[in-house]
Amino acid sequence: MENSGYVALSRQVTLRRQMEMIANNLANMNTTAYRSEQILFREFLSGKGEGRAAVSFVRDPAQLRDLSMGPMSSTGAALDVAIDGPGYFVIDTPQGPRYTRDGHFKLDDQGQVTTAAGDPVLAGGGPIFVPIDAKDIQIARDGTVSTEQGELGRLDIVTFDNEQLLKRVRGNAYDAGEATANAAIGSEVVQGMLEASNVQGVGEMTRLIETLRSYQSAKRFAEQEHERQRRAIQSLIQTN
Repeated sequence: MENSGYVALSRQVTLRRQMEMIANNLANMNTTAYRSEQILFREFLSGKGEGRAAVSFVRDPAQLRDLSMGPMSSTGAALDVAIDGPGYFVIDTPQGPRYTRDGHFKLDDQGQVTTAAGDPVLAGGGPIFVPIDAKDIQIARDGTVSTEQGELGRLDIVTFDNEQLLKRVRGNAYDAGEATANAAIGSEVVQGMLEASNVQGVGEMTRLIETLRSYQSAKRFAEQEHERQRRAIQSLIQTN
């Protein structure tokens, strides 16, 4: 395959990955606190040497997450909470601590506050248990959970120096890897609200159409280049 073919193929590969990412964003338009993602494209030069010009390829070395907040929607549920500002709730999983902005919580059979998936939500590094006979659950702006029987603990809310390094592992949960979690400053917890996805549906559909057209253009170029090479080989054979 000649250089032109490799260039077209590299373009198709990256565009296909971009289409998959856009499709994933659209599929999560209604996912609580989901943050849209996109591919970072970079030019990669190869083959440069004495008497040879460099060939420009397309690479997608990284993904970027849109860290802007999604709109808040009112649910009125006592255990639905949203973070107004930066930060993540801390949850305990069999794989270790994970971080999420999805504040759709519930009580399990033991009165423990958990995520919808059943993972304990942490407060002060430990789980929160609500008395079975408690009638009124209140969550203050600073994350303090209490009932008419008294305070139960304060939700852990943390931030990271570089949120782009967080890896989404399941739903809206993130793995921080070796990154250090810091206590969030200035963020507030809003009870009875949930943060919606920040995906902009119209914008994503526009990007999908543009990406599809670019993919089809690269595909046509590759086909035309293949046909040019086929005719050149056929002409050489007939000449000889």
